[in-house]
Amino acid sequence: MTSHQINIHLAGPRGFCAGVDRAILMVEEAIKKFGEPIYVRHEIVHNKYVVEDLKNKGAVFIDELSEITDSSRPVIFSAHGVPKSVPQNASKLNIQFFDATCPLVSKIHREVENFERLNLPIILIGHKNHPEVIGTMGQIKSKIYLVEKENDVSLLPLDSNQEIAYVTQTTLSLDDTSSIIKAIKTKFANVIEPRKNDICYATTNRQNAVKKIASLCDIFFVIGAKNSSNSIRLVEVAKQYGAKQSILLESIENFDKKIIKQNSNIGITASASAPEILLQNFIKLLKKNYNINIFEEEYTPEDVAFKIPQNIRAIS
Repeated sequence: MTSHQINIHLAGPRGFCAGVDRAILMVEEAIKKFGEPIYVRHEIVHNKYVVEDLKNKGAVFIDELSEITDSSRPVIFSAHGVPKSVPQNASKLNIQFFDATCPLVSKIHREVENFERLNLPIILIGHKNHPEVIGTMGQIKSKIYLVEKENDVSLLPLDSNQEIAYVTQTTLSLDDTSSIIKAIKTKFANVIEPRKNDICYATTNRQNAVKKIASLCDIFFVIGAKNSSNSIRLVEVAKQYGAKQSILLESIENFDKKIIKQNSNIGITASASAPEILLQNFIKLLKKNYNINIFEEEYTPEDVAFKIPQNIRAIS
């Protein structure tokens, strides 16, 4: 223990969202019910700790269904959602499958289908090649126009007088999407919006929690993965709202404690795909090297829960 003093500001709420909880539970229940191995197409959620933990329990992660060597074993689709062609192919191959798509992502899939029925051109605000975006664009046969930034809106090959609709990737920054939506409404005279904001409740809550404390922090650490959209957005939000430095912390194994100076004010959160244990392990590491004060404002705990399908639940 050193005599160096640091203040830790914890964001709340933080950590797993209901969609991630549900997806992980589906894999665990499937292993209990059907035994090992259970195939999982793509990372169930974007977090190495979670993936490794499930591997140890009997999950085998694959990129494509063609990698399945035993078609008698079930496969689970990740929380990000998949194109319709994936379950169709699983059925053709006679492979039992379970869909762990987050219900909030499934809501966007239904919106896209509805807009197609109305013959509306559809704009998707999101990041190219993100699994959720690939899944959403694969829900319908009609073309979906992907917009990643404001400037992309002006390049859309659509008549500004025609009626259009838009949907949004669930894990984006609220600030980024609001500016893009404004650009869409500026360019197009007739815009049909989703019935509800597509940004998920957990993304909103975690970003707002970071906004509240970012200006108090010399360094803000976001526990999360490099390929996690919601993690990267939290890093951006912390910097945008006043943190002098904002860092994505994927693992504490190679953490360089030299970046923390005496009397530093440190912000910490865990993204919606990062378990609370990673945050607590980081605090334990800091305790070994510093005298710490922990500040955590009161917040309303999230009470959202999504049930897993009955046909995957292990009989207790």
